[in-house]
Amino acid sequence: MAAAQISRKVVKKVLAIEQAEGAGALVRRSIGTMKLRNLTPFLVLDHFHVSKGAGFPDHPHRGQATVTYMLEGSSKHEDSAGHKGTIETGGVQWMCAGKGIIHAEMPVHAPDQPEPRGLQLWVDLPKEYKMVEPSYQELGPDQIPSAYPEGPEGPVQIKVISGKSHGVESPVRPLGGCWYFHVIFKKPATIWQDLPAGWTSFIYLWKGAVKVGDEPVPFEKFHTLVLSSGGTENGVKLEATEEDTNLVLIAGEPLDQTVFQYGPFVMTSREEIQKTLIDYQLGMNGFEKAHTWKSEIGNQ
Repeated sequence: MAAAQISRKVVKKVLAIEQAEGAGALVRRSIGTMKLRNLTPFLVLDHFHVSKGAGFPDHPHRGQATVTYMLEGSSKHEDSAGHKGTIETGGVQWMCAGKGIIHAEMPVHAPDQPEPRGLQLWVDLPKEYKMVEPSYQELGPDQIPSAYPEGPEGPVQIKVISGKSHGVESPVRPLGGCWYFHVIFKKPATIWQDLPAGWTSFIYLWKGAVKVGDEPVPFEKFHTLVLSSGGTENGVKLEATEEDTNLVLIAGEPLDQTVFQYGPFVMTSREEIQKTLIDYQLGMNGFEKAHTWKSEIGNQ
């Protein structure tokens, strides 16, 4: 006999307000602001818009994974480990920075392309993985599997960027548990999505409106909605009330560790951050190319 579906509910909502970031980019940041910190394992959520001449030139990372998902347009990337490529509309790059990497992310501006917009999520790495070798998992738009709760002709498509949804599983294997879904409601409809018990979960909505659980009033775009995580809540009910409602539903296994963040470095103690700064200054332990490598795309 199947367990009763008991939906999570919204325990906090934060409106993501646009602000400047990087070299002339605009971002709507919710997680990682004063209003929404300590949402383990999540560190930052940015909904970015990069106009011509702006971008994110060469910068370092250590101790976290960055997940870049393109909603419109495309973005080039290049790093000190020799990776380079383009993330196209609907594609994802799941980068585990591990012990250290320098990279650049720059938008592609072409006459026939929309301005680049996307989401970047920072996920804390479990302590035991903080100093692993950097690695990438990249999927083009045609490599991300989709689930259709009411069939391929139905009103809802769930792009399974990581995790499992309605019998469909992503090939992405994060270090530490993390499920990431892009839910597209072509028309008003209701779905149920299972979530692992006890995991931290949230929704970010950028088009349309959605009711969560038994909420009588729909939430509007540009809100991040933190969900409850009680032991009996085995998933979430989502009801889109408008056509073309788009959101991400993301869940992660909470980490029982301290977060010490200094800009793009995320460790578990002040001493580890001090060591990271020394490693970066001296060009060692993952930052060997910190002062010699320069990207082509970030220095044109």
